[in-house]
Amino acid sequence: MNYQDRISIEPGKRGGKPCIRGMRITVYDVLEYLASGMSEQDIIDDFPDLTQEDIRACLAFAADRERKLISAIGP
Repeated sequence: MNYQDRISIEPGKRGGKPCIRGMRITVYDVLEYLASGMSEQDIIDDFPDLTQEDIRACLAFAADRERKLISAIGP
């Protein structure tokens, strides 16, 4: 999944947090919803502008950020 096509960071939007397709919905928001037990369909029902691909892009973004963090710490 190439999340870079869906996730953007704009300094003037939501305090520079990563957002989905330029909307005001952040990656953090989606991850919080998933962590609280919402399904992908629940999130899409609440935010009809989102797609399954958007939600998966959030997961890919988080996984990549985690990988970079672990790489920076080293073995």
